Amino acid sequence: MARLIDLATILRSKNAGPLFVTFDVMFDNQEDYERVKNSGVLTQDLIADIYDVNPKDVSIITYDIVTSLKITIPRKEISGSLLDTDVYGCQQHVPLSNVMIP
Repeated sequence: MARLIDLATILRSKNAGPLFVTFDVMFDNQEDYERVKNSGVLTQDLIADIYDVNPKDVSIITYDIVTSLKITIPRKEISGSLLDTDVYGCQQHVPLSNVMIP
């Protein structure tokens, strides 16, 4: 077992417009990418549980050619609104860091 943060070269989050946050999970080798991609761990249900969103609103896209995954979820608050606590969405990746991958 390994933590996602230990397998990924880059794990970051950022705004995808004012209504969504996107997570980039990038790998520098095919082996780690395939391990995570084929593990069955990073599912819509898991992401929904971590971020308290509806699984139907979670998008997970794999990019084999660049050994990367992109996960997108709706924001709880509109970016920059009074109740928004992370206007750039750049701190939202932290809960994904410790997801264990077999």
